Amino acid sequence: MKIKVLPPVAKAFDPETYVMDEELKNAVEVAIALNQPILLTGEPGTGKTRLADKVAYELAKDKGNYKFHSKPLLFFTKTTSTARDLFYTYDALGHFQAANIKREETQKVPKTADFIELQALGLAIAQTNPGELDPSKFKTQVGKEGQSSVVLIDEIDKAPRDFTNDLLNEIERYEFFLKEEDNYPIRRGDDQRIVVIMTSNSEKNLPDAFLRRCVFYHIPFPNSDRLLEIAKAQLGGATQFTDQLLKELIGRFEEIRSKALRKPPATAELIGWLRILEMQGLLDGDAKKQQKALRDNLSILVKTKEDLDAVRTLF
Repeated sequence: MKIKVLPPVAKAFDPETYVMDEELKNAVEVAIALNQPILLTGEPGTGKTRLADKVAYELAKDKGNYKFHSKPLLFFTKTTSTARDLFYTYDALGHFQAANIKREETQKVPKTADFIELQALGLAIAQTNPGELDPSKFKTQVGKEGQSSVVLIDEIDKAPRDFTNDLLNEIERYEFFLKEEDNYPIRRGDDQRIVVIMTSNSEKNLPDAFLRRCVFYHIPFPNSDRLLEIAKAQLGGATQFTDQLLKELIGRFEEIRSKALRKPPATAELIGWLRILEMQGLLDGDAKKQQKALRDNLSILVKTKEDLDAVRTLF
């Protein structure tokens, strides 16, 4: 059997198409006004991570007092992350190896700064106040003009508990110190802003002292009307699906969600499913062909054998 090489259906994310409800928009605006991070929870695939792209995009369009970059600075939390990793990294091993390499007398000994690189929140803080920085203290380029940024700290609940405890002062004051450079301080400038968006999958409880410093919002799973709005925005104006057919397919999607107990499909999986069905010409076939297309593409929506067995009863 010959396997077809199908054209890719995934598209680059366009923040213009992100559908933000009024409650979420209000939570973001409150966080900005209070100068506090916003902490987001919700099912995987409900748009927590992509919100940072949307907020950065919208703030960059605003030609007010602050000069926001149109894309967020990203930090993807790992189980081994420490608070320092969010601000900068120091390659101690690389520094040690470089310092012990034999060199000619005319060659310079590497400096500590050559092995210090600013990370998401550290870079955002530095970019607000570049004129006050000593660029010889680190190797990252921060530009000459002050800039505001959106910072995404994704899946913060993955990190050890000390991660959030160690961030309390830094998050409140937006400052940090380069330990390897005699505790050289880097502080946020008064003329620019930093918007911090954190996501959590609620895998573990976060410390109360940390939660007190955040604005919290839980993104609920969209209802049928909101799913239709999201699908139309993501598929674009060129889609072949009529509103009526989209409603029917979203109804089937919701049936599948109700049957899948271990891992219900999320919004992102719905969009992928719709794009594949459109590419395969679902509109061109009779009811029998359409039913087969729905059944054959369940692998996009269902990710465990238990859920697959349960969902197959719908077809």
